[in-house]
Amino acid sequence: VRLVESGGGLVQPGGSLRISCAASGFTFSSYVMYWYRQAPGKEREWVATIISGAGSTNYAASVKGRFTIARDNAKNTVYLQMNSLKPEDTAVYYCRARLLSVNDYWGQGTQVTVSS
Repeated sequence: VRLVESGGGLVQPGGSLRISCAASGFTFSSYVMYWYRQAPGKEREWVATIISGAGSTNYAASVKGRFTIARDNAKNTVYLQMNSLKPEDTAVYYCRARLLSVNDYWGQGTQVTVSS
């Protein structure tokens, strides 16, 4: 089982970035997918969720209206489109895959830095 995040980097405030998480080793389409983030000195926090099937989404209040989570089951990939980025969005972003309470997988993270 692997979850590999990519696409992080340095972006100016107000800019946009799309990060990806490529999954392998499990039936991706059956899993609920999440994005979390962890800023320096802070606890990891939930950012967004996309369920399997119809792909309903949910967002943390701090990112709602700016971030969009999406999945491509044909490519076994989940994305996080981040717009209107703020310095407080700076963090390591992690994807998570969960199937009920049975299987729970995490990626290694990708760094997103928002700074001028």
